[in-house]
Amino acid sequence: MEPQRQNLKTTLQFSLGRYHISEEYGFLLPNPLMPLLDVQFLKGYKEQRLAHLVLSAITMGYVWQEGETQPKEVLPRNLALPFVEVSRTLGLPPILVHADLVLTNWTKRNSEGRPMEISNLETIISFPGDQSLKGFVLVTVLVEKAAAPGIKALAQAVNALLQSNQDALIHALQQLRLSILDITRALGQMHDYVDPDIFYAVIRIFLSGWQDNPAMPSGLIYEGISTKPLKYSGGSAAQSSVLHALDEFLGIRHSKESAAFLYRMRDYMPPSHKAFIEKIHSVPSLREHVMSSGLDQCLTSYNQCLKALAELRSYHIAMVTKYLIIAASKARSKRPAHLPGPPQALEGRGTGGTAVLSFLKSVRDKTLEAMLHPSGTMQSPP
Repeated sequence: MEPQRQNLKTTLQFSLGRYHISEEYGFLLPNPLMPLLDVQFLKGYKEQRLAHLVLSAITMGYVWQEGETQPKEVLPRNLALPFVEVSRTLGLPPILVHADLVLTNWTKRNSEGRPMEISNLETIISFPGDQSLKGFVLVTVLVEKAAAPGIKALAQAVNALLQSNQDALIHALQQLRLSILDITRALGQMHDYVDPDIFYAVIRIFLSGWQDNPAMPSGLIYEGISTKPLKYSGGSAAQSSVLHALDEFLGIRHSKESAAFLYRMRDYMPPSHKAFIEKIHSVPSLREHVMSSGLDQCLTSYNQCLKALAELRSYHIAMVTKYLIIAASKARSKRPAHLPGPPQALEGRGTGGTAVLSFLKSVRDKTLEAMLHPSGTMQSPP
């Protein structure tokens, strides 16, 4: 049935503008380039974090769209200016960080009564990598969720130290150990949801930065911000506040090189999370309390936390070996036809730019070295 034709005599005027049609350009949208995004219109912290997620995702896609052999060297001002502005507001660097990719990048499919599990979660922003990318992000979300009871227990343990409450301290340490075990179990889901070949050949480049990266040795120019290239590290598990908090609380001291990298990664965290870690460092030392208390149960609970943390770090080493070292070897020898060529610039290195296996083994070994004998002395690593 044809639409009924109105009697034009009954209308005041037949206007093209009413239908968003231009007399000069016809159906073309005149001057479609929009003005610069203004972060002043963002309402509150949550919208600012979401904006950082979106702008960082666009940035990574833009820089790495042609692969590591042809990265973009200049970020256009219409992206660089609002990205840097919202980054300064939040105290975050203008690059994709763990706080974007994981901490902000999730939502529940059904918010009523359904648990935090992969089947009920979805990412907000995605990159190439399809289901493996989704799995990588959401399994890491579940790792962070598994850590929540441990962070709560850590706070309870600090209060117990301040109040000299031994029973409360031991209970909190036991809860902390259980949370670390849950973190390891949650991390294990990576095997079920992330294909190593896709992670290595497709996903990894979009997490890479422009510091300590041979593909972009000079860095990235943020047009309208600086005429000189700026350097920022890519995403890294070292940007998660969880392990930093545990290391500070348990009194683990890393090697000079590893500690320097870890401290630098704190600048990639939300400032409030960094302040939380620094506050833990300033409270009475759990380790000194354990050594001076003479209580076997307290020492046992402390050592059990260290043992669980060392096992988590060993499990992480095995996972990095599978998803990075073995995947790199496979990509060199027999790359699947449906995947792009393997990245070369960060081969053997993490997306944060570290020599990843030596770094992970160092922090694991220092965790083991922190364990105490009943006499209060450190145990020798196995």
